[in-house]
Amino acid sequence: MFEQATIPIHDEKTFAEVRQAIDAAFGPAQVEQFLRRVSSARLRVRQFEAILAHGFLGPQAQKGYGMLGDSDRGQIREHYLRKLEQVTPEVRQKFFKVYAGY
Repeated sequence: MFEQATIPIHDEKTFAEVRQAIDAAFGPAQVEQFLRRVSSARLRVRQFEAILAHGFLGPQAQKGYGMLGDSDRGQIREHYLRKLEQVTPEVRQKFFKVYAGY
């Protein structure tokens, strides 16, 4: 069975702040609003850096992500991708264009 290697986080405080912003955006009460904003900007949901640059995860997340090292950034991107895949099928169908093309 495959077991993913554990990579230590170097800047735990900043990492937690960015992760919390992602979790908040994909929370049940906020996910549709987040996806609506992504759609109105004509972005795809997998364009993490573009979404971050547009400020859809908040200015603190954008600033914090810039402060992280490469390995921490990679783990944040993986967390973001996991969260977007956990969105319910009904919401994903509603925002089909945002999810399409990946």
